[in-house]
Amino acid sequence: MSAPLLRLTGVGEGIEISIETTLRGADSPAKVADSILQLFPEFPIPSDCVEPKLGQGSNYNWKATQIDLTHFLKLLHQQRILDTALDAMSKNLQNRTTVFELSRQAALAGKVAFPLPNEIPLGGVFTITLASDDLGDWLEAATWHSGRDSVPRTIGDDNTMNADGEAATWI
Repeated sequence: MSAPLLRLTGVGEGIEISIETTLRGADSPAKVADSILQLFPEFPIPSDCVEPKLGQGSNYNWKATQIDLTHFLKLLHQQRILDTALDAMSKNLQNRTTVFELSRQAALAGKVAFPLPNEIPLGGVFTITLASDDLGDWLEAATWHSGRDSVPRTIGDDNTMNADGEAATWI
């Protein structure tokens, strides 16, 4: 019998976690709240936000730190997008910090989607910043799956997606 998989959460593991999103114009605080809670159920939703109306749009910046990543990481496993997640979450890894974005519209449906570089998808994005001295190792562990026993993956390897988001071809 194999040992149970280690499930990482980010909290209490030396990872600094920041989740942020900006609401502008016609962005509905209620829909953005529904969206972010699909991925990060512990995100504290500000209570002072009102729905936009004609002549008075949204203008809010929501930010929270040290939010548990358990549900988000579980979704990556359930949706079987662990290699994509490793690539997208490590693409901007520099020193001890990485920044990546998630589609708010996809999150509303309970899905994790990483927008292509330099594109802002319909519905906006959540910006996630992670920082830690051993962040690369943590990202590889958080996105590990048994397929890596036969096709090993590491950050920046030859199987990393191309800069335009296209998949690298495995030979």
